[in-house]
Amino acid sequence: MKICVLNGSPKGKYSITLQTVLYLAQKFPTCSFEFINVGQRIKSYERDMSEALDAISRAELLLFCYPVYTFIAPYQLHRFIELLKEANIDLGGKYAAQISTSKHFYDVTAHQYIRENCHDLQLRYLGGLSADMDDLLSPKGRADAEAFWKHTLFCAQNGVFDALTPKMQALPVSYEPLGMEVDKRGGFDTVIVTNREPNDDTLAAMISDFDAVYPFKTRIVNIAKYPFKGGCLGCFGCAADGRCVYKDGFDKFLREEIQTASAIVYAFSVKDHSMGASFKQYDDRQFCNGHRTVTMGMPMGYLICGDYSNESNLRLIIEGRCQVGQNFLAGCATDGEGVRKLAKNLSYALENKYVPPQNFLGVGGMKIFRDLIYLMRGLMKADHKFYKKHGIYDFPHKKLGTIIKMKLLGALVTNPKIKAKMGNKMNEGMIAPYQKVIEKAKLNDFK
Repeated sequence: MKICVLNGSPKGKYSITLQTVLYLAQKFPTCSFEFINVGQRIKSYERDMSEALDAISRAELLLFCYPVYTFIAPYQLHRFIELLKEANIDLGGKYAAQISTSKHFYDVTAHQYIRENCHDLQLRYLGGLSADMDDLLSPKGRADAEAFWKHTLFCAQNGVFDALTPKMQALPVSYEPLGMEVDKRGGFDTVIVTNREPNDDTLAAMISDFDAVYPFKTRIVNIAKYPFKGGCLGCFGCAADGRCVYKDGFDKFLREEIQTASAIVYAFSVKDHSMGASFKQYDDRQFCNGHRTVTMGMPMGYLICGDYSNESNLRLIIEGRCQVGQNFLAGCATDGEGVRKLAKNLSYALENKYVPPQNFLGVGGMKIFRDLIYLMRGLMKADHKFYKKHGIYDFPHKKLGTIIKMKLLGALVTNPKIKAKMGNKMNEGMIAPYQKVIEKAKLNDFK
């Protein structure tokens, strides 16, 4: 089988993910692999896609190969998918699969993003391998990679692939301007970050309406106009001091013009099941902050133009970003009434300093980061300092009191005689501390 490997890593041949594909090429000599470094050469492909399109046309299977960057594939691969769609190449009948490496932080949303775009391109999607960065170095990791590829070939040979979905037609966006405004009052600097293009009148109307009904002054930052030198290179040059190797000033701009705000509202039009490649570049370049949740406590909102209700993966990404960052998601507005509600909810959050606790999306994500940064603290010095300062190293082995109590309780409940005598006392004992809290609330006796 002829495979075209779309290497989305900006590191090109030095990509860790690519090493898994090179390993498979050695183990499966009957497969013919052709490699395109789309991540490293994205600027040249923006000028001329002919070389890439020729390689893709020769292939029977497209293999997307990339590291996971901030919930999705890197900006460079994101941009290549945009270019591939714009080329209007007929990919009907070809197969597609994907291999990613990461520490499993939201690898599911990255894989779903690729899968959805494969459907758009009418590719016969076969599945994917989400590997840990170190998996290829272990016998189990190598066995998993080989098993994945055997299964991929089996599926291609037997026509086992996702049911093809019709190409999604861009639905006309209906938006009725609110035609109302409220008086402004001081305080709470709110920045609207957008990638709005000049001809996107609907998104412009949404931004204007939000500003009109929002009680605090807003300012707009259009990242589509920012002079980015390129997407994140994954070079870890910022690991020690937070300074990006690019000399375009974005790290300073981010910290002084955006992260100093009281609240952030993101405004975009849905494109390719995401916020668009320009927003992905902005997101990836925020790695100058490493894994530090520097905006925690800041409420956020979204103004979204498009069929957001049918973008379940994008909804998960947006909620997950807020949960991991400990940001209250004040709303995702897609119509006039949603804009009004977002303005109300965001102002309430600011005035009342509302920060709800994290759910699974936030707690689970931060535990992955916690363990990762602790292991890499020698390299990720800025992250390590931040995690120590904010008590993020909440390892369970530090809770010795709870561990000892659970051991004692375990010894008691495994003794049939003691367990029979206890009756309902264990349940009563478990809720006793909570009853004291309720009693104090009744008496307003909290100090």
